[in-house]
Amino acid sequence: MIPLTLAAVAEIAGGRLHHATGDELVTGGVEFDSRKVADGGLFVALPGERVDGHDFAAQAVADGAAGVLAAREVDAPAVIVPPADPETHSGSVALAGDTDGSGAAVLQALGALARHVVQTLAPGGLTVVGVTGSSGKTSTKDLIAQLLEPMGDTVAPPGSFNNELGHPWTVLKADRSTKHLVLELSARGPGHIAHLAAIAPPRIGVVLNVGSAHVGEFGSRDGIAKAKGELPEALPSAADGGVAVLNADDPLVAAMAERTNARVVLVGESPSAQVRAESVRLDELARPSFHLVTPRGKADVQLPLHGEHQVGNALAGAAVALELGASVDEVAQRLNGLQRRSQQRMAVTTRDDGVVILNDSYNANPESMRAALKALASMSRGRRSWAVLGEMAELGDASVSAHDEIGRLAVRLNISRLVVVGERAAAMHHGASHEGSWGEESTLVPDTAAAVELLRRELEPGDVVLVKASNAAGLGVVADALLDPAGAKGATA
Repeated sequence: MIPLTLAAVAEIAGGRLHHATGDELVTGGVEFDSRKVADGGLFVALPGERVDGHDFAAQAVADGAAGVLAAREVDAPAVIVPPADPETHSGSVALAGDTDGSGAAVLQALGALARHVVQTLAPGGLTVVGVTGSSGKTSTKDLIAQLLEPMGDTVAPPGSFNNELGHPWTVLKADRSTKHLVLELSARGPGHIAHLAAIAPPRIGVVLNVGSAHVGEFGSRDGIAKAKGELPEALPSAADGGVAVLNADDPLVAAMAERTNARVVLVGESPSAQVRAESVRLDELARPSFHLVTPRGKADVQLPLHGEHQVGNALAGAAVALELGASVDEVAQRLNGLQRRSQQRMAVTTRDDGVVILNDSYNANPESMRAALKALASMSRGRRSWAVLGEMAELGDASVSAHDEIGRLAVRLNISRLVVVGERAAAMHHGASHEGSWGEESTLVPDTAAAVELLRRELEPGDVVLVKASNAAGLGVVADALLDPAGAKGATA
């Protein structure tokens, strides 16, 4: 974070000083967890479902914080911001326990601080890259960061820290040495991406796809496309350096070229894509290789990531790196050396008994579920395959049909066994049971404990297991249990 006095924080955030001279200097970054505040940091007091950050303000300062950003007076040097009505707040996250709008007010102030940092650093060469899409945002954000890091200091959020809290928190990690700020933008309603883009205006915007995630909130894929298109709309003009990286293989994304004044770079396998993949192949662990074709040259790529859907993510990252000065050979070399940074996303582990666990349990929607099942089918050629699947959340009225279709797809892909976890995902089991001649191949279990018991009893050496659901379903515990030596019939993870 760039150094700011509490007086400057108050001016930027529209607050007032309390128990402070204003000369207190914030140098240690911003944290909303009092246990993580560094010396000279700014503690952000937010209400929670169980505890209220305001109750920890004095301790945070005693532990080294320079001051507190708060919505009510605390026994510590602080900037106090006025309450806001959460019903009218334009951000994308509602804080549990924010009954009086104090959390919304603090988040608005945090956004103002982040916007000030970007406005301060942009003239010195900071480039903000924004990434959105119905699926693949986190993996692509991680990928882009790795491609840009050799070209200068790069800041990106951990995991899926992509909402109104995580977005400004990440921005405030930037300082005068930062060259690239890679941000993931999520939305659960119209205006959310525009709001995040206003906090940290991107020069390069990446739109990966328009799927069915959150269709319950948006009503239709067209509604989702309208919301995702807020990112290319927020970009500066081509004359001012704006670049929109759009997926040529998704018609709803490609059509966003008409909604931006930025220069458009199309990526994909389509012949119309300027940055495209040709001759895509998968190895025995579903790791793609392809021929990277760009206006500046060609190169061969062998991704160490799993799943054919990673090709599109890699092309988006390649386009960003090329725009920021990397050569084609440099891009290919960095793609070949990628690492998976975020947990529970296409994480492949082979046990000592040869059982392969594909843990993609962080989140799920129909598109990512199809991609993961196809990866499982590719990895299990000649081996027995298991799909352990749970609920795909936030699908609204489309939920039953979407789950039914995933069950049927598992049959069509010749997945050996389907284990559906929980009644909310039961339509997957029913779909599989009605597709083809499946019988005992599909099993509906009530919870994760029953799934673990079934798998520990019936898994055999060499089997391949996919574990996937929306995060709220908690299927990560299933993958963890399978990697526990106690669950591996004597094998070690």
